[in-house]
Amino acid sequence: MPIDNIPESYIESTKLPELFVYDLKMNEDAIKTKVNLNMHMFSFLQKGKKQVHFAEDAFLVDNSQSILIKKGNCLWSELLDAEETYYCKLLFFSEEKLKEFFQKHGRSKEKDIQANSCYVIENDDYIESYLNSLNTIKNTKSELVESLLAIKFDELLVYLITKYGESFEDYLFSLISKETSPLKKTIEKNLYTSLTLDEIAFLCNMSLSTFKRHFIKEYKESPGKWFRNKRLDKAKELLEKGNKSPSDVYLDLGYNNLSNFSAAFKNQFGINPSEI
Repeated sequence: MPIDNIPESYIESTKLPELFVYDLKMNEDAIKTKVNLNMHMFSFLQKGKKQVHFAEDAFLVDNSQSILIKKGNCLWSELLDAEETYYCKLLFFSEEKLKEFFQKHGRSKEKDIQANSCYVIENDDYIESYLNSLNTIKNTKSELVESLLAIKFDELLVYLITKYGESFEDYLFSLISKETSPLKKTIEKNLYTSLTLDEIAFLCNMSLSTFKRHFIKEYKESPGKWFRNKRLDKAKELLEKGNKSPSDVYLDLGYNNLSNFSAAFKNQFGINPSEI
């Protein structure tokens, strides 16, 4: 079963936004989808049920509940209800936005917080009103949409901290990772560039052999294979949306020419990118 990279599979850009809203609607069950969640995510369930499996626990929520899931790997099932429809509104946010929220409101924790992989939220009148306001913002044609969404994000966190108190605030703090290593920062910044491994190693102040050793320790995979898989998976996602051609995407994904990209794609997936 292929891995679904989220929210990348919902957007066309190779750069993740700081905040992102997406309406997920389905008319058939999706069972135990392998998900690589790359941003923290609120899932506001409106119709159907959602079951999420983590390494140590599992949660099932219905449309009377919503769930906040921290980024990472999980299995989730999206199940239709009696109306034979599934619908949830997803709100993705970056750690940077969460840090900005805590700085703005003068909140801090002196100790590390350990928490579950998700936090279940009981839907109420506020949540219903909040989702309606997100719909209004989403349909607004204005350069200020991002600013409005940032305000609504802060509003939601303030409300949920008020409602659930320290338990929710502690959970939010648990979503902030310890300082990312310089190696990891450099790799993530250059995932879709055309830099060679030797050039990336140089930017990390390492020899190529040292870089490869540290990379395998961090990612449990060789750098060549990891970069190739990430880039080609993203290419496949973009092409499957149907509004881009191979010539539109290969440069944005670190390939210097179309023929090399096409050969790598066919070797990975067994078909030419132009056949999607």
